[in-house]
Amino acid sequence: MNNQTSITKNKKAYFDYEVLDNWEAWIVLTGAETKSVRQKHVNLKGSYIVCISGELYVKWMHISALASLPNRESIATERERKILLRKKTILYLMNKIKEWWNTLLPLELYFKWSLIKMRVWLAKWRKKYQKKQVLKERTLTKEAQKAMKKYF
Repeated sequence: MNNQTSITKNKKAYFDYEVLDNWEAWIVLTGAETKSVRQKHVNLKGSYIVCISGELYVKWMHISALASLPNRESIATERERKILLRKKTILYLMNKIKEWWNTLLPLELYFKWSLIKMRVWLAKWRKKYQKKQVLKERTLTKEAQKAMKKYF
């Protein structure tokens, strides 16, 4: 049984990047940020993960402050948030990031048994011709599904 409920996904990353590998990671949030994430006031578009002194941080992940919070102006919406993974995995990822065109991305935020987790991607940037190929494949599969619908 899969106890995962998606909060948000980085849809642009599916198109712009090619997946090499992925991991499930914890994310360190404050109390107000947790409340906002639970109400789906979060956006992963344009966010990425960096390594600072042996620890992973997600940058440009926008978490909006709730209107019901009294001190919502004091909440930093795009601060760096720490990602928790095993040390061995972090060292492996640091070596992979040093390779050409590799990057780490937050792909998805989701609930797993009422805990907030993040799917972390090791990805490679797609070139323009690869993106065109992906679009072509998508249109072909849509057309095939439409044609199959007529017969069933």
